[in-house]
Amino acid sequence: MSRFIQIVEVGPRDGLQNEKLSLTVDDKLAMIRRLEAAGAKRIETVSFVNPNRVPQMAGAEEIMAALPADLVHSRIGLVLNMRGWERCVAAQCDEANVVVCATDGFGVANQGATCAQQMDALAAIVERQAVEGGPPITATISVAFGCPFDGEVPEDQVVAIAREAASLGVAEIAIADTIGVADPWTVRARIEAVRAAAPDVRLRMHFHDTRNTGLANAYASVEAGIDVLDASVGGLGGCPFAPNATGNIGTEDLVYMLERAGFETGYDLSALIGIGRDISERLGKAPASSLARAGGFPS
Repeated sequence: MSRFIQIVEVGPRDGLQNEKLSLTVDDKLAMIRRLEAAGAKRIETVSFVNPNRVPQMAGAEEIMAALPADLVHSRIGLVLNMRGWERCVAAQCDEANVVVCATDGFGVANQGATCAQQMDALAAIVERQAVEGGPPITATISVAFGCPFDGEVPEDQVVAIAREAASLGVAEIAIADTIGVADPWTVRARIEAVRAAAPDVRLRMHFHDTRNTGLANAYASVEAGIDVLDASVGGLGGCPFAPNATGNIGTEDLVYMLERAGFETGYDLSALIGIGRDISERLGKAPASSLARAGGFPS
């Protein structure tokens, strides 16, 4: 039996948040529905950030209200603080992904809070969920391999955050190469270190392809036993607060590589290629993913 690799589609959130053009709510809904039809079971659908700071993410509540709940798809809301958690709960997201930055430099630029303050926020959110209920909580450790402001990020810094998140009861932690500086060997070492510190937590990896190492890092992750990876259709993505950071690894590129090797993903590759091309055209840019340009093989 082939090994199944779950790909969390982050295009509607990470893929769009750094674009010059903002899609309408209807355009975002059409994108989400097409991605779900193409096989996306977990999808980072909305971000509960201040729309004055990230106008591309406006309309989160409208988007969630327009998506009928079902037992097949899990719609994830990105959360940075308690206000974001409250909005996520009210919008009835299926999951809440709380972001903790591995460095103070990026944390202050991205979220207006130090790493310690963000961990306090995560703890408060977990405590509130335990009392009042709400969606399952996952955590993403951003800039886990390098920071545009603080430079290299030591392994023990990431491990400490993961250990503390695990102690709070967070069941899944994503380790994110937010600015695309990681290499496959460091990826494997960091996975092993985090796994040793938080053995009961499911690990997920999130790579940007800024320096053309994204797929190599995904390969290293799979070889290290990771079964959950983030990707963005069309290779879209980037962060408004990370200078020169480009898109995530393309969902279609990752699906092609994995399925060519015999892994299962549950995605329709042809549909993904079409979505990546169409969304890129709507945004007025060429697709960043290789498959959007070259197509699959055999044709």
